[in-house]
Amino acid sequence: MSVVIGAGEEMRKASRLFEIIQIVRLARQPVTAAMMAEKLEVTVRSVYRDIAALQAMRVPIEGGRGIGYILRPGFDLPPLMFSIEEMEAIVLSLALLERTGDSELKQAAKRVSAKIAGAVPPPLRQTFDANALHAWGFAAPSVGAVDLALVRRAIRDEEKLDLSYRDELGRASRRLIRPIALIYYAETANIVAWCELRQAIRNFRSDRIEDCQATGLRFKGEGDRLRQVWVNGWETNAAQAASG
Repeated sequence: MSVVIGAGEEMRKASRLFEIIQIVRLARQPVTAAMMAEKLEVTVRSVYRDIAALQAMRVPIEGGRGIGYILRPGFDLPPLMFSIEEMEAIVLSLALLERTGDSELKQAAKRVSAKIAGAVPPPLRQTFDANALHAWGFAAPSVGAVDLALVRRAIRDEEKLDLSYRDELGRASRRLIRPIALIYYAETANIVAWCELRQAIRNFRSDRIEDCQATGLRFKGEGDRLRQVWVNGWETNAAQAASG
């Protein structure tokens, strides 16, 4: 009687093989099949079969029953190897990017998905093809006056931006800012920045920005410090709110 192994079982096995490689690769001394079985929540016999399968694929695992197993030095994993849960996290994260108003990130998400789907083993590739995980809800509208790709580059390069901005009351102002973070919401995106006009951390809603230009002026080495100022301020406000 033949046994048909379904796609789900193939994915579980692929994930288990990957985990075994990780266990022996990171271990500093031989790891017994019993130790691996306990960690993977499978039988010892399953571990023996999996090790035999890996050795047949020329993965240099050495050792034996009662002795333990090690990975011969010099072997490394292929660059794109993920467990099933990690693949599902990637799929859902890419789907969530589709809901932002950042067109450049949307295109990047599609390229990432295509690259990963073409590089991972067939059992894990089915996670992409299954179309079983979805990010539900309305997508954020495309941002008009501000290019979020420009903002992200300014954060990375620690470059000041020049904004034409209107607050919630419609009052217009010109702001020179040091952008340090970008927060995506369903309806808009917020630029977190040090505002040189207010001399404080401020949030600027992308849908209230009428113009945004790079300045060529740098604040090199200040980004991490300003992000810490922002985080500390947020934590202080949260603690005060919790205490009533």
